[in-house]
Amino acid sequence: MRLATSLALFAMPLAAAEVPSGQDVTLHEVLVDAQETTTYLRFRFLTPQIAAGAAQVPYEVAGQDMAHLCEALALPYMAEYALQGDKIVISFMDRITEFGQPDPDAVQYFESFRPENGICMWDEF
Repeated sequence: MRLATSLALFAMPLAAAEVPSGQDVTLHEVLVDAQETTTYLRFRFLTPQIAAGAAQVPYEVAGQDMAHLCEALALPYMAEYALQGDKIVISFMDRITEFGQPDPDAVQYFESFRPENGICMWDEF
């Protein structure tokens, strides 16, 4: 059984210059998702520029932004709120979606990392 607890429901806008691509990102929520053997810290961002279309920020570009946000935002957030987690999941969504509920119209990107020695190590799902 999975239990996802919302720790932060406030939005914290980040300046476009705070991610390598320059796209606009807004922190939507942080969830603690404790499963049987692994605790995931899920940082969910609203990123309208990943929406399908000619101006779409592709996954290859957004992936660099996710790695940056893991180190620049997620790790300090964990320290500030004394959170422990085995994995950090950074997710981008072009519109607000409910966690765990499919939305076939939404574009979403995900990347998983392991926090190790003060850095984020990419971790294949």
